[in-house]
Formats: sequence, structure tokens, C-alpha cells
Amino acid sequence: MHTHEQFMYRALFIAQKGLPAAMPNPSVGAVIFHKDTIIGEGSTSAFGGSHAEINAINSVKNKELLKESTIYVTLEPCSHYGKTPPCADLIVKMQIPNVVIGCVDSYAEVAGKGIEKLKNAGVNVIVGILEKECINSNKRFFTFIQKKRPYIILKWAESADGFIAPTEKNDQKPVWISNNYSRQLTHKWRSEEMGILVGTKTVLDDNPSLTTRDFVGKNPVRIYLDANHKIDTSFAITNSESKTICLCAEFPLNPIDQIIYKKIDFNDLPAEVNRICVEENIQSIIIEGGSQTLQQFMDTELWDEARVFKSDAILKEGIKAVELKNAVQFSSQKIQNNILTYYKNQK
Repeated sequence: MHTHEQFMYRALFIAQKGLPAAMPNPSVGAVIFHKDTIIGEGSTSAFGGSHAEINAINSVKNKELLKESTIYVTLEPCSHYGKTPPCADLIVKMQIPNVVIGCVDSYAEVAGKGIEKLKNAGVNVIVGILEKECINSNKRFFTFIQKKRPYIILKWAESADGFIAPTEKNDQKPVWISNNYSRQLTHKWRSEEMGILVGTKTVLDDNPSLTTRDFVGKNPVRIYLDANHKIDTSFAITNSESKTICLCAEFPLNPIDQIIYKKIDFNDLPAEVNRICVEENIQSIIIEGGSQTLQQFMDTELWDEARVFKSDAILKEGIKAVELKNAVQFSSQKIQNNILTYYKNQK
């Protein structure tokens, strides 16, 4: 006996295949079921390409079967012309009689209009199957649309005695608190988000490249804080491996060619970072440090997730780790000598 939930779980699984390439579009999964068989599947193509429903319909060999089928989609089919034609129109045109939808699209151009268009055409529509899971699968998109800011992930590693870094560093090499496997995982995370941000001190101390060099995937947009232009072309973050934005107090006299400069008010850093992300259409961002930068986001409650590596290393003294506020733990795992804990913002 098949249930709507079974097929929606399958659609959710397929939706994950579309991330992160689909961003800033939501990544949607679609499954077409005929009698006892799945006859078509599809996820959202890379940004500007076909939506999940179109890919699923195109994958069906015998299009006549569509007239007796049900299509399961994790997100309401669009009803407007964007980079692609409306998916609701194609469903009607192909005479698919049943549509099961995970969640309504809160984007103003859609927001219930796709469902309305389908119902007006006589299609049997069911909404709200695994709704919570479907909303969560596009948490980045919904946060950007509803809160007018990116989905914000805070990430740091701390020693067993609660320090994020030693007080002084004698050379340009970073002091690794996390292990090799943990670092590889952070590179995977970078490939899944649109942006990554670090403070001035982190660049000066660690000289990070903020790329996905230990994991196959697209580099995020790099954003670094540099109020007074202390960072020059000797630092890896200024290379041309990825689009890079410098947030500064004043524009530089001698700009670095490949860097995009944005003037901000450093007294209101989290809000200013959000403003720049909206301007640049960056829907998700990892804040990787340092401690002061991370704490500002935590204190202003402008964050969604925190991912914290706890090492067995003892530093005895140094820069204190971030103080968690309104944070609820929702999972943890052991990675050799590291414990990785995931938190979400209680509010």
C-alpha cells in the first residue's frame, strides 16, 4: 500500500540532488506515479535551468500515461514566467489529474497562485504532505524571502577548555584545533552555501583561502572584513579563485583588481552583512570567525544554525570561544578526537 508520505519522502531525497546548484532558486523534487510505478522523477536544474516538474515530465517516456498519474512536488508549482515558463501551466497542458504538494511557496510571485491555477483547471490538489520537512529542505530560500536576510550558519572549533585560538600566533600557520576529517567536512559545507565570511584578524592570523580545496564542489563567495585595508595581495583570500567582497569603512585608495568593495557601518555589523548579502543575492552564509565576529551574530540573534567542533586539545589560555545564547542542540556526532554539535536558534 503506497502512501502520499512515501512519495513525498522520495521527492525530498531527489530535491537534495539539486542543491546547491539551484540556488538562489529553491531546490525542488518531483515524482510522477502511475498506478503501481514511478514513471518520472526530476529535481531543479542549476540556476536558470528547468524546474523539477519540467524535468520529471520530460523523463516520462510515454506521455499518455500522464493523464492517469499523480505528480508529487515538494514546493508549490510556479505560476509566473521567470527564467522558465510556469510549471503549473505545463501540468495543466499535460492533463495530469492529481497534484500532491509539500508546502506553499511564500515567494510573492507564486504564494498560492500556482495552487489556484491548478484547481481552476480542474486538477485535484492536495497540500501539506510532510510540510515541515519540505519547508526545512528549502530553509535558505524561505529565510531569504520571509526574513529578507541569508540563512546564517555560525561555525567554529574550540578546545576542550573552551578557547577558539591561542592569544598569540608566531607565524602565518593556523593553529588547528579541529582534525583533518573535521576540516574536510567544513570544506563540504562551504560547497553547500552561497557565501562565507571571516573577520580581519582571522585573515591576518590564519591566511585562509576559504575555498573547497579538500572537497569537490563550487567555491562560495568570499566576504572578509577589513575596515582600514590591512589585507593586501599577499593574502590568499585576495586571489581570483572565487568572487570576493571586502567590507570596509572607506573605499581604498589602491583597490585590488578582483576585489568588490562595499562600504558598511561596522557599528551594526550583522545587519550590514545581511544588507550586502541581499544586494548580492547571497541566500546562505557561513560565518567562520573570528570569535568577536561570531559573537556579534550570536548576541544580535541574527543566526539560524551553529556548528561547533569540540576538540580534546588543551590550550590553557587564549581567545575565549563563543558564548551560546538561545541555542538548542539538535544533534551531535564524534569525528575521531572531535565532537561536532549542531545547534539551532531557539527564537
